[in-house]
Amino acid sequence: QVQLVESGGGLVQAGGSLKLSCAASGRTFNSYTFGWFRQAPGKEREFVAVIRWSGGSTYYRDSVRGRFTISRDNAKNTMYLQMNSLKPEDTAVYYCAAGRVGTSVATPVLYDYWGQGTQVTVSS
Repeated sequence: QVQLVESGGGLVQAGGSLKLSCAASGRTFNSYTFGWFRQAPGKEREFVAVIRWSGGSTYYRDSVRGRFTISRDNAKNTMYLQMNSLKPEDTAVYYCAAGRVGTSVATPVLYDYWGQGTQVTVSS
């Protein structure tokens, strides 16, 4: 059974940094795509960043490109999201997701497995 466990959220002032982690277990993930999504109150869940487990190709939402960096450690089966220059509009619950996803990497319903979410709050 696949499990994804996020950690690293918290409260930070605008301009600050946080690093999220997603520990994955339950199978091998060579053919999987891993992603970070977020959901703010009253809004739909949205794509933040994605990484192909094999090969390491990455994709970012425009509003975070240059500020956020997604990475993974294959040996530890762990994915990360380094978030710098945080803004109040980055405030949301951040979710880790995994699935065998083709080209539509930004579509949440295509991901089979989800973590429980971690709150990120950026104060102005």
